[in-house]
Amino acid sequence: MTASTSRSPARRSTTQGKAVREALLAQQGFRSAQDVYAALRADGHKIGLSTVYRHLQSFAEEGTADAIYNPDGETTYRYCGDQAAGRHHHHLVCRDCGRAEEVEGRAVERWAEETAEKFGYTQVDHTVEVFGICRACARK
Repeated sequence: MTASTSRSPARRSTTQGKAVREALLAQQGFRSAQDVYAALRADGHKIGLSTVYRHLQSFAEEGTADAIYNPDGETTYRYCGDQAAGRHHHHLVCRDCGRAEEVEGRAVERWAEETAEKFGYTQVDHTVEVFGICRACARK
């Protein structure tokens, strides 16, 4: 087995991986795997939906893409790039267009730490996403 075949699909420089990354970058905000798949197919890429899911999940696992559940419970993704890998942050997400703003949540971080300490929990993790309607969508 070569070194390139032992890495995850998103880390290998595959044509399909690059196409998924570029499609995700081209679509502002959070997008579902189906959205990314439809954009790729519309651009003439021959790629399967399961391949799109696999690459998106790999990006999320390595920290180069954020994955959140939208209000309908569907997983959506946004490419953050290598600089975001491992950096904890939260999002303010538009329910209509999927636009997202990265936001700090110092009060949330303190609350999570204090709550965990109060009940004797360790190795605590949390996810906070705030949903609303962005200014552009509100004007429509």
